[in-house]
This record gives sequence, structure tokens and C-alpha cells, in this order.
Amino acid sequence: MIVTRRAALAAAAASFTAPLLGGAQAQAQARWQMAVPYPDGNYHTRNIREWLAELEASSAGRINVQLHSNGSLLGMPAIKRGVQQGQVQLGEILLTAYSNEESMFDADAIPFLVDDFAAARRLAELQKPYIEQRLARQGLMLLYTVPWPAAGFYTNVPLDSLDVLKGSRFRTYSPMTNRFATLVGATPTLVQAAELAQAFATGVVQAQVTSAQTGVDTSAWDYCKIFTPTGFTMTKNAVFMSRRAFQTLSAEDQALVRATAAQAETRGYRYAEEAQAAAEAKLQEKGMARGTIPPAVMADLKKISDTMAAEWVEKTGEDGRKLLAAYRASA
Repeated sequence: MIVTRRAALAAAAASFTAPLLGGAQAQAQARWQMAVPYPDGNYHTRNIREWLAELEASSAGRINVQLHSNGSLLGMPAIKRGVQQGQVQLGEILLTAYSNEESMFDADAIPFLVDDFAAARRLAELQKPYIEQRLARQGLMLLYTVPWPAAGFYTNVPLDSLDVLKGSRFRTYSPMTNRFATLVGATPTLVQAAELAQAFATGVVQAQVTSAQTGVDTSAWDYCKIFTPTGFTMTKNAVFMSRRAFQTLSAEDQALVRATAAQAETRGYRYAEEAQAAAEAKLQEKGMARGTIPPAVMADLKKISDTMAAEWVEKTGEDGRKLLAAYRASA
């Protein structure tokens, strides 16, 4: 596997550098590589495949992108740097997973700030200029974002008290989920989605909060009994590319990249809504119970949300304060 990945990365780099060295004729055709962390059955990956097909067709083959899904070329932690270093030209990441670099990436991970798709879109539009600015500093260009369905809790007992989470080994995947676990008295345990089934089976983790879609992707019914939808968060994936690669394109092809990316974003929201309904139904069909949270427990969770929002503003400073104020005013 290591040899295969190294060979693939070498080929990816060659596919980018060759046009730069081959003159105007070579520059007219871009053959790029894209790394994404999710499997082919996931709606994010399906949406990307459709986008790339549209881009190739609309450019009459001048732009051709080979997609490497499910972390097969680069795992989630390596994708952003891989694009920055030219190992691949395009990538997709869970934005909040990179918030250690930029706290502004974490706005949608504040618990209970966003709980439906209309709110997710409002926040995404307001957050977009801040994301674009920060990625541009690193030689990257944001193409579009698409949200995940609302996150819920996965437990093996009903979530009728926060004591259920206290003392548990709680799966985390970002700084914000790590902080939430700490505030509820759990032990934060970083586990990638692809390793969830084994982590639960071996007791490495005992509870988590994530979307129903991730539950389906990882066959959560094999390791968990109860899914409790809460509107905890609706984090989003960012699709981006190397600014250097983008600038090798003609003005016409740059416009095609932007136009097809905008279409992919619109389609992605539709897929996300469909995925939420289908995934929650699938979890129940496979035997998972659908839990509910008592009002008193929800009130406790909202207090934690307020604490985390205040901490986030302190980290992000004036930009964070302005973003949250604008978002709350837009409701």
C-alpha cells in the first residue's frame, strides 16, 4: 500500500508539472488529481464525481481530473497539505477538522448554532469570505462547500442524562468535538470514520456525535444501539484547489470551474437533505432505536453551547464576533 501511494503521488505531481514545462499546447489540457476522504457511496463523493464529469464535458476534455476516494491516496489529515505542496491539485476536507490552523473554520461546529439546512446555508454564505481569505494566504482557492446532515448522538443506552456521557470514552474528530467531550466530562478519543466499527467493538470509544450519514457509511447498527438526532451541528465539507493550478487555465476554463462548482454546491445541498432523511430511515431499518433528549438535558447542552460559542469568539476575535452577530441577525 505504501509503495502504491508513493507511486500514485509521484504520478499526480508529474501530471501537474508536465503542463507547466510543455509550453502553450500542453497548458491547454489539465490532467489533475483529486483526493477525498469519503467512500464512493457517500453523497459528497457522488456529488464530486458528477461535478468532475460536468467539468470535463463542458471544457471539451481540456480539464480532466482523476478522483481518489475514501482516503486511498491521501487521508483526511494530509489532503490540505497535499494540495498546498502540489501532490494533488484538488481536495475535499471536513473544514472543522482543520480548525487548529484557523479557528474561523470552526463556526459551524459550535453546538446547536445551526440545526437546519436554511440556517446552514445562511452561515455558509456569511462565513465564505473569511474562509476564502484564509485559504488564499496558503495558495488555495475555495470552490464550494456542502453541509453534512444534522449530527446526533450514538450511544448504547438512552441519553436521559449527561451522566451517560460523563466518564465515557467519547469519539472526537475535530477540536470542537474534543472540547465538547471535555465539557461533558468524557474522555476525548480521536478516531477517523473508517476506524469507527473497530473502535466501538474494542471499547476504544463508547459514544459519539456525528451525522446519520456517517452512521450508515460505517454500519453503525453493528456497534451501537441508539441514534438520537439533536441538531447538534451541521458541519460542512470544503472543496478547494491549488490557486497555482487554477491560474494555468484559460479565462474561459476558469469560468467553467467556477460555474460548475456553483452548480455542485446547489446540488450538494439537495443531496444532503435527501441523505439525512434516507440515512435516519436506514438506521431504524437496521434496528437502531431512535432516541429523544429530555428538555432538562437539552437545557444543559445549550449551556455548554453558550460556553463554547463564547470561547470561539475569544479565539477568533473581531472576525468571529462580526460573523456570529451577522448570523444571529439573519435568523
